[in-house]
Amino acid sequence: MPRRLGELEDAVMTRVWQWNRPVTVREVLEDLQKERSIAYTTVMTVLDNLHQKGWVRREAEGRAYRYEAVSTRAAYSAALMNEAWSVSDNPAAALVAFFGMMSQEQRQALRDAMRVVQAGAPEEVQEPGAGPPESER
Repeated sequence: MPRRLGELEDAVMTRVWQWNRPVTVREVLEDLQKERSIAYTTVMTVLDNLHQKGWVRREAEGRAYRYEAVSTRAAYSAALMNEAWSVSDNPAAALVAFFGMMSQEQRQALRDAMRVVQAGAPEEVQEPGAGPPESER
């Protein structure tokens, strides 16, 4: 189970996941600087740490690296939920409590996900509002 990302790690990974392509330290830095004051070396260190932890792979490009996510945000979120659920002394009660915290949108997403899983194609789950899976268009 992956360790939960820290605040800055999450901010960096959010960009890597959203852009869904190899990124440079400079690209991430410039986007982060829209929200906060941050140094190039800080972003470089965070990406290096994420590489060492197995979150991103990197490929040399000249004197710099391009970083790419190893897995998706959905897989990360699923692993966190699974870990939280698996440590419960009463998994059924934990699920009931979790479902009780969900909004109507989240419950609908859960129903949609259950239909996809029952159909045997979990890789086709779409982001909310993304429309039907490619196979249903």
